[in-house]
Amino acid sequence: MTLTEQMAQLGRQAKAAARNLAQLSSAEKNECLLAMACAVEQQADVIQQANGIDMQAGAQSGLSGAMLDRLKLDDKRIAAMANGLREVAALPDPVGRILDERVRPNGLRLQKISSPIGVVVIIYESRPNVTADAASLCLKSGNATILRGGKEALHSNRAIAEIMVEAAQRAVGNFPAHAIQVVATPDREAIPALLSLTELVDLCMPRGGEGLIRAVTECSKVPVIKHYKGVCHVYVDAQADLAMAEEIAFNAKCQRPGVCNAMETLLVDQAVASSFLPQIARRMAEKEVEFRADDAARAIFNSANSVLNSKLKAATDQDFRTEYNDYILNVRVVNGVEQAIEHIAQHGSAHSDSIVTRNESTARRFLAEVDSAAVYWNASTRFTDGGEFGMGAEIGISTDKIGARGPMGLEELTTYRWLCFGNGQVRG
Repeated sequence: MTLTEQMAQLGRQAKAAARNLAQLSSAEKNECLLAMACAVEQQADVIQQANGIDMQAGAQSGLSGAMLDRLKLDDKRIAAMANGLREVAALPDPVGRILDERVRPNGLRLQKISSPIGVVVIIYESRPNVTADAASLCLKSGNATILRGGKEALHSNRAIAEIMVEAAQRAVGNFPAHAIQVVATPDREAIPALLSLTELVDLCMPRGGEGLIRAVTECSKVPVIKHYKGVCHVYVDAQADLAMAEEIAFNAKCQRPGVCNAMETLLVDQAVASSFLPQIARRMAEKEVEFRADDAARAIFNSANSVLNSKLKAATDQDFRTEYNDYILNVRVVNGVEQAIEHIAQHGSAHSDSIVTRNESTARRFLAEVDSAAVYWNASTRFTDGGEFGMGAEIGISTDKIGARGPMGLEELTTYRWLCFGNGQVRG
């Protein structure tokens, strides 16, 4: 069987499984998820044995220590996977909700009902716990899923998926075996082959670095929900509470710098720059943050004899477009909120941006004009997360404008249908 034929078979199996999933009740889906959680715990040794094969191969192929850490499944991470399955089971079922209802003058009754999307392909890197997270969210929302993890985690991903499917089938006899499938080949050509199946695959969601997401988007013939990168901003306004601004900026950059909702650029109004920049430099020195600053900011840092030393560099235009995922921060002094908004429009990635100010009028303008998935007033950008938004689990964060935007939970994995109830109406 050729690679193209293998991917087509996965697609056909998933399409059939999606129809069968639609027949499961909420109670049955939850029963499956709870059984999966128990099985993951009970078969932790099987998962770790498979993960050990991946870890050994990864070390031999020269994976970095950070990548090996992302790949590793220890007892704590397996327990977290099981807990995640139970948390998804506890969430409300997103399918079957009445979103709108109306009766037309001719008596035709219409209901807009939330429904599964169908077949969802998820492409991701390294972390094998994503297998359980993604599969559970798709299951709860009634979607069959085809999972394509990184080749470095192939054995781990397959073991997790097999354990989950077997547990669900024991719990609910009519659970479809192909509701959760893992692409078994590391061949890169599997991705374009899979994403050419426009009659079988309904949606693709890539999770990973900008390179992966762009490659997937460029080759896909099916719709893709994406976010290329998180170039997030905090703007400190002239009327900001500077103590609050310090805490927000430090949290947004340093609490966890390697994630997409971490701040990459700090914008400071020129009216408060001379007082705030030395203040934030001293605070950021705790984490040895490197600053890449414009001329005005560098002059202030230097005149204040700040603690930056070799950690201060001149910012380039490309720096302002870069997602560092590290202890590196761009700094620019701006002339008011209008210039801050303009900077974000030109250099941002429409992910998460924040203003710190006491002035409600200024804040309202920022909230209205910054066209990002999440816009904050007096809060850290680090809150852009499904769990922090009270959505339970999260399958990703979208910076698209059509369809899902921002953190994607169960509701974002559904579409809708119109159900129409008549008693013989015909259109004249």
